Amino acid sequence: MQTLVRTLALLLPALLAPAETISVTLPAVQATKPLDGRLLILLSTDPKAEPRFQVNDSPNTQIVFGQDVENWKPGTPVAFDAASPGYPISSFKDLKPGEYTIQAVLDLYETFHFADGRTLKLPTDRGEGRQWSRAPGNLYSKPVQVTIGPDSKISLTLDSVMPPIEPLQDTKYIKHIRIQSELLTRFWGRPMYLGAHILLPEGFDTHPEARYPLAIFHGHFPADFGGFRTEPPDPNLKPTYSARFRMNGLNVIQQQEAYDFYRKWTSPGFPRFLIVEIQHANPYYDDSYAVNSANLGPYGDAIMKELVPEIERRFRGIGQGWARFTYGGSTGGWEALAVQIFYPDEFNGAFGACPDPIDFRAYTQINLYEDHNAYFLEGPHTKVARPGARDYLGKVTVTIEQMNRLELALGTRTRSGQQFDIWEAVYSPIGPDGYPARIFDKATGVIDPKVAAYWKENFDLRYILERDWAKLGPKLQGKLHIYCGDMDTYYLNNAVYLMEDFLKNANGPKADATVAYGDRAEHCWNGDPTLPNGISRLRYNTMYLPRMLERMEANHPPGADLKSWRY
Repeated sequence: MQTLVRTLALLLPALLAPAETISVTLPAVQATKPLDGRLLILLSTDPKAEPRFQVNDSPNTQIVFGQDVENWKPGTPVAFDAASPGYPISSFKDLKPGEYTIQAVLDLYETFHFADGRTLKLPTDRGEGRQWSRAPGNLYSKPVQVTIGPDSKISLTLDSVMPPIEPLQDTKYIKHIRIQSELLTRFWGRPMYLGAHILLPEGFDTHPEARYPLAIFHGHFPADFGGFRTEPPDPNLKPTYSARFRMNGLNVIQQQEAYDFYRKWTSPGFPRFLIVEIQHANPYYDDSYAVNSANLGPYGDAIMKELVPEIERRFRGIGQGWARFTYGGSTGGWEALAVQIFYPDEFNGAFGACPDPIDFRAYTQINLYEDHNAYFLEGPHTKVARPGARDYLGKVTVTIEQMNRLELALGTRTRSGQQFDIWEAVYSPIGPDGYPARIFDKATGVIDPKVAAYWKENFDLRYILERDWAKLGPKLQGKLHIYCGDMDTYYLNNAVYLMEDFLKNANGPKADATVAYGDRAEHCWNGDPTLPNGISRLRYNTMYLPRMLERMEANHPPGADLKSWRY
C-alpha cells in the first residue's frame, strides 16, 4: 500500500499537468513552396509588447519553444508538444495553467551551396542585422489571448509578414555605401555584401585638397550612424528610465550627447577624420567579428582589402596604416584589438573597451583549457552553476547554462543568432555536419578539448600575442589600449587581467600598452572614471579622437600629410 501511495504521488503532478498541444499552419497565401526554418512559439504574461519582443536572458524573460522545420508545405500543420525544447521553461508540460498571449514566428532559412562543397540551411540577414524577431520576410502570427490548461488545443496561423527595411538617405555629414564582396561571394556561393556609414568631417566639400585619417568604430550591427544629431533634443520627448544604467531620462541625455557631438565635430580645431561604422551581418549574427573564419569566411580580408580601400577612395582617405585607427566596445572592443593584432601594419592604434574574452582561460567564467564543463564548477561531491551575468554589486541575473538553453530553443547547429553561438561560429573549425564544431555540448556543458585547442591557436588574442611577440611586438608597441569595468556584467574583466599580466611583462620590445579599470563599472565602461557608465559610453568619439591625433603627431612616416586635414 505504501509503495502504491508513493507511486501515485510521483505520477499525480504529471497526470494533472497541462497536456496542451499547439499547432501552427503555414497558409498558401504566404508561401508558394515548401519552407525551411526555425519555428518558434512565444508565450507571455506581460501585455506591454508582443511576445516576440520579450524573450531574452534576463530574469524578466517570457517563454519560447522552438523546433526546426524542413520542406514545410503550405496547409500542413506543425504540432508542438512536450518534446519541443523551450526556455526558460523546458517543456510545455511544465507551463503553469493560466492566461497567456501567444504568438508564432518562422525564422526562415535558405540553402547555401558553399565553394568547398558544403550545403547548409541558414537564416540570412535582410537588412535588419540578423534579428529573427523583425527580419523582413519572416512569417508570424498576430498575438492572441489563450487559456492554458489541461488538454488545451491551440491553433495558430502564420498570417503576417515582417516588413522590409526602409533605405537610408544620405545627409550632408552622413553617407552610406554598400558593395558586393568578391571574397565573401566566392566563399558563400552567393552574392554577399558589406555596408558602411561614413561620418564626413566638417569642411569636406570646401577643402577638396584634404585627405583624411580613418577611424573605424566597431560594434554590433548599426542601422545608421549613431550618436550624431544636428538638431537640439526634442522638447516634447518624454523622459524614460533606464534600468540598465539606473538613470532617469537617458533617452533625453542620448539626444543631448548626440547634439553636443555634432557641435564639437563642427567646431574649429576638432580633429578632421572619416569615422566609419561597418555593416557586416551574416547568417550567424549581426556582426562577423571582422576576422577570417572557417565558418564565416574571409570577413577580415574583405573589410581590409575591399571595403576600407573603397571608402578611402570615395571619401579621400589618406589610405595608410599610420592614419588609420580602430575602436569599439564589447564585440567592437574585441574586434578593435583583433584587427590591430591580425593586421598590425594597417592601423596605428586600437582602443578596445569591455572587450569580449581576449584570453580563453577566462572565457567569461570558463577556462576552456583546464575546465571539463562550461556550465558547472565541479568538485568531487558537488557542482556549482557558473554565473553568466551580474550587476555592479555582483548579483547574478542568469547562469551560463541558462544563456545557452535559450540559444538551443532559438536555433540548433549554432543558428540562434545569439552570443555564445557567434563565438562558436567565428572561432571553431567546421564540424562533421558542415556547421560550426561545438566548443561544448549545449545540453551537458562538456567541453571539447580539441575544439578548444583550435580556438587557442587561432583566436585567443593574449596567447597569439605571447606566441608571436617577437614578430608582433615591434609593430604593436604603443598601439594597444584596453578599458574595462572591474564589475563587468559578463565577467570580461577577468580576461583583461590576464592580458594585462602579459603586456606588463612583455619584452623585445615592451608593449607600452594602456590598461585601465573602472571601479564598480559594469559592461561598456570605456575609460572615463569621472562619468556614469551610461554617459561615458556615448562619448567614444570625443574621448578617443584626440588621442588618435596625438598618436599620429608622435608616430608617422617621413613626409606624412599632417596638414591638409588640419583646418
